[in-house]
Amino acid sequence: MKKNSFVSIADCSKEDILELIKKAEYFEQNPNQKVLEGKVCATLFFEPSTRTRLSFETAINRLGGRVIGFSDAATTSSSKGEILKDTIRMVSNYADLIIMRHYLEGAARYAAEVTDIPIINAGDGANQHPSQTLLDLYSIYKTQGTLDNLKIALVGDLKYGRTVHSIISGLAHFNPTFYLIAPDELKIPELYKEFMNKNNIPYFEYSDFSTEVINQSDILYMTRVQRERFTDLMEYEKVKNLYVLNNAMLANSKDNLRILHPLPRVNEIAYDVDDNPKAYYFEQAKNGLFARQAIICNSLNINCK
Repeated sequence: MKKNSFVSIADCSKEDILELIKKAEYFEQNPNQKVLEGKVCATLFFEPSTRTRLSFETAINRLGGRVIGFSDAATTSSSKGEILKDTIRMVSNYADLIIMRHYLEGAARYAAEVTDIPIINAGDGANQHPSQTLLDLYSIYKTQGTLDNLKIALVGDLKYGRTVHSIISGLAHFNPTFYLIAPDELKIPELYKEFMNKNNIPYFEYSDFSTEVINQSDILYMTRVQRERFTDLMEYEKVKNLYVLNNAMLANSKDNLRILHPLPRVNEIAYDVDDNPKAYYFEQAKNGLFARQAIICNSLNINCK
């Protein structure tokens, strides 16, 4: 990973991912460390994300570091026309690390190229969300005991869902089988099909959300249809509630099945699923703290143990 930036999970080898999972395990056992004392971390959120931002900021605080930054770009000089390059170079004068979410695909990669301090991508447009992927992989590892040879159903917005794009890249090292469930309007982009073909990853596409697929799966990864990604709201209205998981649909699912969701949910998972022991999305969100502690320390070359 260039300059220890964490821009895309595709930059990580299998060994990198397993090492970060090992570090996340360590932080789950030892969440309060002072390894960031004297360090300043900037959280620059050009696009709203309460959950991811709070997770990163909690990680920094539990590691003894200090946080500067913003959660609303409208309050910054970018609203006056300041270009991203200038913002990054200015903040680099004050911080040891930048954690950035941006609405433009490729913004994190560009930021990493214009500064010498590490950049952590907290989501760039519909492109990648690598820290979410690491917490997803950590959650899968915890619940399945392995990342190898699993059957993963990805459901919902596979076109704009950056968490889906990242998890396909992240699991590529571990011989997965993917079931891709989406309406025609939200099917996985050809780019990711080409990636799976190139890496000999089997995948199957469906338009129906059937129990037959659920019953074969080890992981059911539900996603929200993202209203903010649609330029035509009529198109959004057509697809927003097509796939809703309810408790009855899990009746014959495998014992080891776990349901993940990058959150926030809207209508994709009925509330009656929450009490099913196979529902894991709230624990998954908690795992984000430990995964992000691991990513931050890795980017700053801090040996945790």
